[in-house]
Amino acid sequence: MADYDYDLFTIGAGSGGVRASRIAAAHGAKVAVAEEHRVGGTCVIRGCVPKKMLVYGAQFAEDLEDCRKFGWEIDNPQFDWITLRDNVLADVTRIEGAYTDTLESHNVEIFKERAEITGDHEITLASGKVVTAERILIATGAQPRLPDCEGVEHGITSNEAFHLDELPKKVIIAGGGYIANEFAGIFNEFGSRVKLVNRGDQLLRGYDEALRDRLLQISMTKGIEFKFNTVFEYIKPCDEGGYFVKLSDCDEERVDLVMFAVGRTPNTGGLGLDTVGVELGDNGEIKVDEFSKTNVDYIYAVGDVTDRVQLTPVAIREGQAFADSVFGDGKPYSVDHSCIPSAVFSHPPIASVGMTEGEAKNKLGGVRVYQSDFRPMKNVLAGRSERSLFKMICDASDDRIVGIHMIAPEAPEMMQAAAIAVKAGLTKADFDATTAIHPTMAEELVLMR
Repeated sequence: MADYDYDLFTIGAGSGGVRASRIAAAHGAKVAVAEEHRVGGTCVIRGCVPKKMLVYGAQFAEDLEDCRKFGWEIDNPQFDWITLRDNVLADVTRIEGAYTDTLESHNVEIFKERAEITGDHEITLASGKVVTAERILIATGAQPRLPDCEGVEHGITSNEAFHLDELPKKVIIAGGGYIANEFAGIFNEFGSRVKLVNRGDQLLRGYDEALRDRLLQISMTKGIEFKFNTVFEYIKPCDEGGYFVKLSDCDEERVDLVMFAVGRTPNTGGLGLDTVGVELGDNGEIKVDEFSKTNVDYIYAVGDVTDRVQLTPVAIREGQAFADSVFGDGKPYSVDHSCIPSAVFSHPPIASVGMTEGEAKNKLGGVRVYQSDFRPMKNVLAGRSERSLFKMICDASDDRIVGIHMIAPEAPEMMQAAAIAVKAGLTKADFDATTAIHPTMAEELVLMR
């Protein structure tokens, strides 16, 4: 047996890499991890965690407006972006410390520098230090994709959005996915004029059409402007500040900020993967089997860098499965990537699990669709016309629920429990037999007819 410095060397300390490293160490492996930025990765440092905090902050804009109908009088409420920004960043630092403590408490050695594979079982750190490992795990995540247009360097991505020194009075956001829609809602609630520009003809591909249409209607009512089938021609700095932006079907306009949210590409550049012959896919993703192993026997990859499902909980599950399977005493197992619930933290949020109505019809043929279209009680009293929509998709042959989709306040919180039912293969009759909790929005799940 060859002697190695480590049983496992993980490149990337995001959600998947941290989980895999911690679990492998708990199984008795000698583990090291290298992270060139900050421990915690995209989700903790510049993704879902700080973004959700901004969503919470943005929601107060509507809550403060609605509270008057509930008897509260708040004179001249003021919003201070810097206070929220700094508090969010401080909490990100706190969580980063917790992640670091978790690794260190499991005796995982942390190298806060870039790492590159430079030979068989060999890793070279930015400092020049060379180490060896019996197994190498790549968990470097993904990075924002940038479009091909003149002046693209003048725009920002979600990475920089958390560090702005001031809120833009007018912002253009490029993209139609969840990141674009979430930040459109955030900036709009904070008082910015928002235009969302999409090169395609629809928002949130992959989500149920009825929910996408409902979000578009509500967002337009809130004042967000949408442009479809449109691309950027150029972005140029303006002497007075801000930028001149020319879209393909619009006159030139001046804005304070341009943000790109047009997808994410796997972080595989400069890792030395070609040195040992690791196979990549068309999008630059690392190709792996069901057990997260690459074509090189001792190299594995988990999370967004594999481009399987770019969600933090999926990366964590993949990291756990890898560590248990390779270093544990039990039988190796893989992650089931089917029927994964997801959410869009828009205003209001969307949550979804399973097949959409269109997907179910194409795959199953016969389906039954149940809907509940209603105004939440809070909106009724507040005088807010915004309506929520729940959809349940069932296989007509056996009544099995194959999809649930909702757009409503707190939809992601409700969906977590509902997703268990869909994953377990429960039927519409099982939901019908469950007593409702009244009055709640969630009761609509068991009352749909």
